[in-house]
Amino acid sequence: MTLADQAITFIGAGAMTEAIVSGLLANNRVNSGQITVMNKNNGERLEELRNSYHIQTTSNKQDAVERSSLLILAMKPKDVNEALERLQPFIRDDHTIFSVLAGTTTGYISSLIEAECPVIRIMPNTSASVGASASAISGGQFATAKDVDLAASLFSSIGSATIVPEEKMDSVTGISGSGPAYFYYLLEGLQTAAVEAGLKEEDAKALLIQTMQGAAERWSQTSESLQSLYEEVMSPGGTTEAAFSVLQEQKVQEHVTEGAKAAIDQSARLGKVKKHV
Repeated sequence: MTLADQAITFIGAGAMTEAIVSGLLANNRVNSGQITVMNKNNGERLEELRNSYHIQTTSNKQDAVERSSLLILAMKPKDVNEALERLQPFIRDDHTIFSVLAGTTTGYISSLIEAECPVIRIMPNTSASVGASASAISGGQFATAKDVDLAASLFSSIGSATIVPEEKMDSVTGISGSGPAYFYYLLEGLQTAAVEAGLKEEDAKALLIQTMQGAAERWSQTSESLQSLYEEVMSPGGTTEAAFSVLQEQKVQEHVTEGAKAAIDQSARLGKVKKHV
C-alpha cells in the first residue's frame, strides 16, 4: 500500500505530531481527510489542531484505532504502557504501527499490543514541521521491507530518511533526535554576542541562518574532515583563532560531546526501564 491508501491516526497530540502533520500536508503526500489525531483528555489541543490543519480529531480510543490502517504512536514515552493497554483490544494484525517514542523498542511495543502487526520505529526531529527532519528508521520483528519502505516514504516527505539497525537507535536519538536543540542553543549564544556588539537582532538572525546553512552545504559537498573545514577559516592571529582559543580553553567541544552522550545514555535508560515494567 502507498501513503495515498492509508487512513492515519496519531496517538498523541504534542509537538512531534504537529510537526509531522504540518510537514506531510505541506508536501501534499496525504490529504487532511486521511489524518486523525487522538489524545486522552485535552480537547482544547485537539480543537487547535483541527482548526489549524482541517484534520479529524477524537478522544474515542476505539474510534481512533478502528478507523485507521496506520497508527503513529506519538504520546510521551512514559505514557506508552497506559496508552497501549487502552488501545490493545482494538489493534488488529493488519494494522501497521509507526512509533516515534524515544527509548522504546519495537519488541517492547509488540509485547504490549499482543498482535502480530508490523511495528516500525522512527526517530524524527522537530524540523519535520518545515520539511527538514533527519529521520532514522528501523523495522521490528513482523515488519517487511515494504513496511519499512512505507515509513521511509512517509518520513522522506518531511526531510531525509535513513534506515539503521534498531540497536543504533539510542545513538540516533541523542544525535539527530535531540540535535536541533543543540544548534538552537549554540545559535542563541552567537546571537547574544552579536546583539551585545551592536547588531540588530533581526540582522544577526539573518546572518546566522545563512552562515549555518552555508556551513552545512559546504560540509555536504566535500570529503574533507570537519577539522580541516574549521581550520581553513582560521588565519594566524586572526579573529577565528581568537574565538577558538577561548572555545578550546573552555573545552566547549568536549562538553558538547558529553552532552550528546548523556542524551544517548538517557535513551538507553528509558528503554531499560520499560523492559522491567
